[in-house]
Amino acid sequence: MIVQTVERESDAFQQPVSPDQIEAVCRRAFGEHARATRVVEIGVGTYNSTYRVELEGREPVILRVAPDRARQLGSDRDAMRNEYAAAPYFAALGDLVPRNLAVDFTHQLIGRDYLFQTLLPGVPASQGLDSYSEAARASYYRQLGAVTRAVHDVRGDCFGRVSGPGFATWREALADRFRTLARDYDEAGLGSGDIHRVIAATETHRTALDEVGEPRLLHGDLWRLNILIEAGTDEPTITGILDCDAASWGDPLADWTIHRVQQQAGTEVDAFWDTYGRPATDAAAAVRELFYRARNLIGARLDIDRRGIRLETVPPIHWDLTEVLTRLEVGD
Repeated sequence: MIVQTVERESDAFQQPVSPDQIEAVCRRAFGEHARATRVVEIGVGTYNSTYRVELEGREPVILRVAPDRARQLGSDRDAMRNEYAAAPYFAALGDLVPRNLAVDFTHQLIGRDYLFQTLLPGVPASQGLDSYSEAARASYYRQLGAVTRAVHDVRGDCFGRVSGPGFATWREALADRFRTLARDYDEAGLGSGDIHRVIAATETHRTALDEVGEPRLLHGDLWRLNILIEAGTDEPTITGILDCDAASWGDPLADWTIHRVQQQAGTEVDAFWDTYGRPATDAAAAVRELFYRARNLIGARLDIDRRGIRLETVPPIHWDLTEVLTRLEVGD
């Protein structure tokens, strides 16, 4: 078996899977006679360890291995199990989403959750999209608008992560998320005082939050890194939607996709709204957006710490809560 891996520091968050372990999980998934001939680690993502596995006598597959549970934060714990629970709700995307071929959460072979999925065609949009003209990229964002609309049109029964726990109101689900993030901050030694001020603001603005009366499916991380496009074409065509491990039931305005589109307003990204439709822009929606910005900034600060990046190298606009706290009127 030929194995190509990404070189990392020994204490890096993403830990490798040995060739013997890969052989073992392939046999469990595809039978005792399954034989992997070539394994290539896909080093694009920063959370799961992901491999393209070529097997004798069948099409290549994707193997994704979660981090050791002891290394996971409370806010992303058992994310792969959440993705597995969410997969049936992405049926509206048809063959744009990979099919799960085998899933093992027993930890009998490698001590980590893992799953095998079908290999979708294409290259990550994060690598291929910028080679296209502005007009061609606008076509891509119109496709993304239609994909996101199909996701957000799926209705749920409660708010929160798809795998649970579920909450009767969006306000309760959001506050619980902030409390989990606060615990992660405390464990990381980052200090959670500002997060508790955001939690207090969920009570101050409970009317705006409680206006979200119907849970809708959110992908949670739908942007260039998790979108595949066909390679070498005159116009970018979306061929795959990946990694729904952050999927939840909530306010569509809270989805990462909406946040990123709004961040790049005034560019070709605006073509997204042609197919998605315009979101609410009233005062209550503006208040809710502040909470979603707070959540994203808090998560970014955690990710910076997890990846060992020096904070002074990251512009404060990506992690500083000061402005959001002020606008939520919970600051000094």
